[in-house]
Amino acid sequence: MNRKTVVLLAVVALLTPSLAACGGFSSEDDDGGDTIVVGTTDRFLTSGDVPAPVDPAYAHDAGAWNLLGQTVQTLMVQPRGGGEPVPEAAESCGFTDSRNERYVCKLCNGLKFSDGDPITAADVKFSIDRARALKADSGVLALLSTIDTVETQEDDLVIFHLRTADAIFPFKLSTPAAGIVNPKDYDSNTLRHGFSIDGSGPYTMQAEVKANEMVKATFTANPHYKGRLKPKNDKVVLQPFTDADAMGTAFEQGEIDVMARTMTPEQIHTLQNNTDSSVNLVEMPGLEIRYLGFNTNAPSVKNKAVRQAMARIIDRDQLVSSVYGTAAQPLYSLVPAGIVGHTNAFFNKYGAPNVSKAHMLLAEANVTTPVELTLHYTTDRYGPTTAREFEILKKQLNDSGLFDVSIQGTPWDTFHKAAQKGEYDVYGMSWFPHFPDADNYLAPFLDKDNSLKLPYANSEIRNTLIPQYRREADRLTISENLTDIQDIVADDVPVLPLWQSNQYLAARNDITGSVYVMNSSATLQLWELSHGMSDETVRHR
Repeated sequence: MNRKTVVLLAVVALLTPSLAACGGFSSEDDDGGDTIVVGTTDRFLTSGDVPAPVDPAYAHDAGAWNLLGQTVQTLMVQPRGGGEPVPEAAESCGFTDSRNERYVCKLCNGLKFSDGDPITAADVKFSIDRARALKADSGVLALLSTIDTVETQEDDLVIFHLRTADAIFPFKLSTPAAGIVNPKDYDSNTLRHGFSIDGSGPYTMQAEVKANEMVKATFTANPHYKGRLKPKNDKVVLQPFTDADAMGTAFEQGEIDVMARTMTPEQIHTLQNNTDSSVNLVEMPGLEIRYLGFNTNAPSVKNKAVRQAMARIIDRDQLVSSVYGTAAQPLYSLVPAGIVGHTNAFFNKYGAPNVSKAHMLLAEANVTTPVELTLHYTTDRYGPTTAREFEILKKQLNDSGLFDVSIQGTPWDTFHKAAQKGEYDVYGMSWFPHFPDADNYLAPFLDKDNSLKLPYANSEIRNTLIPQYRREADRLTISENLTDIQDIVADDVPVLPLWQSNQYLAARNDITGSVYVMNSSATLQLWELSHGMSDETVRHR
């Protein structure tokens, strides 16, 4: 096995006006466009609760964004290898005032939707205004919350007037939440149900659907595409599997060319120690985090001392080494290592696991022990390791004698809605960032109308610290505010961080581009893949 390690660029640059030459469609596939098949354990379902999983105005999970990222164009895009966003459908974008409250984008000439209809500034305005007006309950609206109004001038100029300073607004414009859609295909008053996607991205998508589940997505190069990206293939199939074992079997039997997220720790370990040179394992720093979320209004965990005691007891090192091995590392803050502003706030406050100190916390708060709790987790979203993880958490807490914990697993469709509705006192979930900035690990948990619908509210964080760091274009200057936020979270424990993951992807050695096909947010960039002899071990700096 060949092993490739990718090191992503840290996001530390000053966000300045961005310029780009607008390109046109050009497939770089050298062998005639043989289809590349990519496996994933993401599942794509419609239901009464989630009728429009791939409408940009609703979609808010990594799986759906993997579909939209190939098909729906945005004004900005996160570049290969990481770093600050650059223009995509735009020729140029930038702030035009010193307060970071007025952002202007000039569209590329000749943009077209995949059906050949021209794209104008009015279509961009329609798309953004539609998402804001629909106010989907998925949480995606938070990415557009700093917009006050959208103005157009002529056919090619879009002006965003922000209600408050937002230096990271260019990152938000790189997400599918700001995707450009055709008013002909997307009603301004309702979400678009099902799995149809129409945009102007590098691919069109044909979905194969059975019993309200998309069982295959075929991406075909869009001849009308014009933008920064340079597709290296003509066709890619994204093949969902029910679990990682089924995906691994398909890979071994040659039915798929690439295994994307999520492989099990056992599969990763096997590939790391495999001498088979026909397979490349790509390893890169991951920005996914796992956490315990609390309904701080629930009687069982309303007392801060209960949550603090859990922070005193849980042994992250044992948890990670027992379940995930090298695929993860302990996390002591909402902001993971590798992101500017990261601190080890929880370790600084609580230190190594200590049952005696947890007992003191509960005794001083007059909390009767053992505290009865149910920890909830999803059975089918993150793989079979999740159940093992929660068994260990249960044992750690119960062995302290201070808790009486049971665990309950539930399928994702039911689980995530119940968590958002406050039906669980404590639950475990992963967060995949929309972009690599500390704001995307703090605001979704802590801001007003936060994406995760957590009831916890801290006025200093919401009214002072978040607005302050959003004003700073130079992200190196925001560390003090970020440290204060992380310290407050460690003290109040509305969320308990557990670990952050590394990312792995396996590809056959006749597939090139595997080191670029997944970015730090676990979003696929299928246009990077092609057939041909792969490179030797590569380290990108």
